[in-house]
Amino acid sequence: MSIIRDVTIKSRKYLETDEVLLFTGARQAGKTTILKQIQLELEKQKKVCHFLNLEDPEYLDILNKNPKNLFKIIPIDPAKKNYIFIDEIQYLDNPSNFLKYLYDEHRDKIKLLCSGSSSFYIDKKFKDSMVGRKRIFNVRTLSFREFLRFKKEESLSVADFKKLTLSEKEKIALHYGEYIVFGGYPRVVLSPREEKKENLREIAYSYIKKDVYEASVRQEEIFFKLLKILAFQTGSLVNASELANTLGVSKTAIENYLYIMRKSFHISLISPFFGNTRKELTKMPKVYFCDLGLRNFFAGSFEPFLARKDKGALLENAVFRQLLENYDKDEIKFWRTISKHEVDFVAREENAYEVKVNPEKFKERAYKAFFDNYPDINFAVVSFDTKKESVNGHPLLNAWEV
Repeated sequence: MSIIRDVTIKSRKYLETDEVLLFTGARQAGKTTILKQIQLELEKQKKVCHFLNLEDPEYLDILNKNPKNLFKIIPIDPAKKNYIFIDEIQYLDNPSNFLKYLYDEHRDKIKLLCSGSSSFYIDKKFKDSMVGRKRIFNVRTLSFREFLRFKKEESLSVADFKKLTLSEKEKIALHYGEYIVFGGYPRVVLSPREEKKENLREIAYSYIKKDVYEASVRQEEIFFKLLKILAFQTGSLVNASELANTLGVSKTAIENYLYIMRKSFHISLISPFFGNTRKELTKMPKVYFCDLGLRNFFAGSFEPFLARKDKGALLENAVFRQLLENYDKDEIKFWRTISKHEVDFVAREENAYEVKVNPEKFKERAYKAFFDNYPDINFAVVSFDTKKESVNGHPLLNAWEV
């Protein structure tokens, strides 16, 4: 039996609504498994379920001709609600019209649950006609708590990380050491350590290549070079003009590649936080990878955390990944002034986090400008496997506690 994902649990309260449920995320993040988990739960409740995979060219051709053809493929039970699962919905020529028709004409009979391999395609093909008719669930690679479930650490996965015993803390640190290096792709997490690197290679050069191909990227080599550059620039400002000069392409091409990477759930760009200080002038975003293992693959390093030269950048990316579990991506920002005073993360304008590999080097005076301008924002320092609870009067958190 597959391990239940958080998104599976979150979707349960929407199974009796009329909305079309759309599960979108990176390839190999587990979308098909999630659809299968929901199907199994519904079948245990004696619900009528049907599953279609639109990678099957025959089904795809039939449904592209007319959405009504769905009823030629699936025998609908008119006396019951029919749950129809459609995998890889983005392959349809016009998924928006297809789902709109079925929702408007048959929502009393059918409930649609669909997956799409990338929100790039969802954005391009799902027009305003689906407004009010769909609910989107973003399927990321495993969070750290999900990672613990996959490691059969069920009790640890639901524990309060701030109230652990000494032995539990040691276990958490050990597991997080693996998570921060190899990331959360389900297949990678479940594979033996000696196979993890090769599985990440396959994800990078087989599955990301599909995103590149379907987005009609002409310079595939440049696209992958850009991913490698971004891996080394994790947590840094993204200057499209500089990247264009480095790679010998236009700024427009770089912006297009960044768009595809974002919409394929490979990277995130976070915006600066603008408050009440005119010196907060930077407009460039900062870049982070959505999966730590993928970031490390493109950075070319799977060394243990403490042996790495890029500990600071990797830990900062790890904290960003933790924040995604508690905040919408657009609620996560960074603060930086023209005089280069900086705080790594400001979340929902309520909580600020500064990431330090060596928290004993944290100097409060370096953040005086932030404290003076935002005295009401909670501030904490974040590190890796620290035993202390505070530094210079500020809370000191381990990355997994964020």
